[in-house]
Amino acid sequence: MRQHVNPLSRFFQLPLRLPPPNDLFTHAEQPIHLDIGCARGRCILGLADRHPSWNHIGVEIRRPLVIPADREALQSPHGNVRVLFCNANISLEEWMEALPKDRLQRVSIQFPDPWFKRRHRKRRVLQPGLLMAIASALQPGKDFFIQSDVREVIDPMVALTELSACFDRPEADETPWRSTNPLSVPTERERYVMDQQLPVYRVLFRRNHTNQPPLDALEKRWQEIDNPSNAPTPEA
Repeated sequence: MRQHVNPLSRFFQLPLRLPPPNDLFTHAEQPIHLDIGCARGRCILGLADRHPSWNHIGVEIRRPLVIPADREALQSPHGNVRVLFCNANISLEEWMEALPKDRLQRVSIQFPDPWFKRRHRKRRVLQPGLLMAIASALQPGKDFFIQSDVREVIDPMVALTELSACFDRPEADETPWRSTNPLSVPTERERYVMDQQLPVYRVLFRRNHTNQPPLDALEKRWQEIDNPSNAPTPEA
């Protein structure tokens, strides 16, 4: 059973200053993988152990999951992994903006909380602002990986990412969904879903050379597509 929280509640609207890489990792100059919504951190901790030449950071909005996960991260002999508490849509943009150029190599959002009802669209983790922050932090050729077991969750994520025009799919990838995970360690949710022989919907995007659209223009266009009933009425 997933225990999710409302990211729009007042408590989660308080911005947090996340530590810079120099305060998080033994070798801060290494490339970074950012996993947004890492839950208990099983995936990010496993990746850090398998790939010590990369730094790995997971962020999670559910503090009870973060405390034991980061405790385990601090015990890593590689000094290359941390799990931090924050609301990604409030605190990540400034952190990514401050990263040295080309330090961020990969961003993943895996099995986000299933806010699939249309009235809950503002609670989804991937909002235009966060997507534009990711697009700004990733250099061309770097990866943005998303996956879910709920079509009503993954479809808007894919649609928004494609609407931005900042990302392409690798030419050799299967469409509409990848059959395999490009990461070498699955999440707990992924293991559960696969054990139940249920479908997983995966898409790997790669940052292209297209300039980011203005955020207000993207938000307006996305509202027209995602929530047409609230779109502005054209003037006669």
